[in-house]
Amino acid sequence: MKPFAFVFPGQGSQSVGMLAGWGDHPEVLAALQEASDALGEDISRLIQDGPKEALALTTNTQPVMLVAGVAAYRVWMAEVGLAPQALAGHSLGEYSALVASGVLTLSQAAPLVRFRAQAMQDAVPVGMGAMAAILGMDAAKVVAGCAEVTASFGAGSAEVVEAVNFNDPGQTVIAGSKAAVEQACVALKAQGAKRALPLPVSAPFHSSLMKPAALKLKDKLAATVFAAPQIPVINNIDVCVEQEPERIRDALYRQAFGPVRWVECVQAIGARGLPNLVECGPGKVLAGMTKRIHAEMQGLPLFDLASLAEVKTFILDAQ
Repeated sequence: MKPFAFVFPGQGSQSVGMLAGWGDHPEVLAALQEASDALGEDISRLIQDGPKEALALTTNTQPVMLVAGVAAYRVWMAEVGLAPQALAGHSLGEYSALVASGVLTLSQAAPLVRFRAQAMQDAVPVGMGAMAAILGMDAAKVVAGCAEVTASFGAGSAEVVEAVNFNDPGQTVIAGSKAAVEQACVALKAQGAKRALPLPVSAPFHSSLMKPAALKLKDKLAATVFAAPQIPVINNIDVCVEQEPERIRDALYRQAFGPVRWVECVQAIGARGLPNLVECGPGKVLAGMTKRIHAEMQGLPLFDLASLAEVKTFILDAQ
C-alpha cells in the first residue's frame, strides 16, 4: 500500500449534480439524510437540481460542500477501508476533515458551517467586499503589495486588502474592501503579476474584515462538543496538528479571519512521508495544485465511482 493523505476542497468546487457519479450509494444517501435532518431541509434536492445560483449562495455552498466531502470519504471507507495517515481541508474543507477524523459528527458540522456562512455574509454587506486571484507573482511580493495599497489609504481608513489564500507558488488570493482590492489588482499587475482575476464571491473571506463573523463563530464553537481526533488533521491557520479540542476550536475561530496557508499544508503532508494526496470531494482543484507545490507529490481526485476505482488501484499497487 502506498502511504497517502486525504484533503477536502472548499467553496468554489460545487456544481449542480456533483454527487450523481456516486449513483445511489447507501453511504452517500445516508450522509445526505443526516445533513438534511440536521439542517431541517432537503439539501439533496438542492445538490441534484440546483439552480446554480442557489447552490452558489454562501449559506448553501458551505453545507453542501461539507456533506459532499464527507460522503466521498464514507464511500471510500466502506468500499476500501483504508484510513489515510493524515487529513487537511482547504478553508471550509477543514470541517470535512474534522468530521472524517471523528472530531465532529456530520450532524454537528452541518449547522455549524451554515452558521459560519451566515455570519461571514452578515459581516460585510454584499458589494462592499471583494476577492481576486493574483497569478504569476511570488507570494511575498503579493503580501508586500497589499500592505502598500492598504497604507496608501491612510491610518484609520476602513479600506484594507490582504493576502488570504496561499494556494500554490504562482497563485495567491487577496481579499478586503472593494476599493482596496481593485487598487491592489492594478498595482500588482504593474509590479509584474501576470493576471489579477476578480472572484465571484459575496464576501472577503479570510480577511481581517471577517473578525465580527469569527467572534460569533467563537461562541458557537464553544457551545459545540469536540472529540479528540482519530487521524491527524493539519490545520490551515498554523499548519500544525492539534489534539486538544480547545485548541482545535481556537484554530477554527482564527481561520475565519486568517489566511489559508495551503502551500505549507501540502508541504507538511509531504514532510510526514505521505507523497500521495487524494482530494476527497467534488472537483480536481486541490489535486491539480499538488505538483505545482511539491514536484515529488502525486495528487489524485476522488469524486465518483470511477475515480474511486482509480484511486484504490493506485494506492493498493505498492510498486
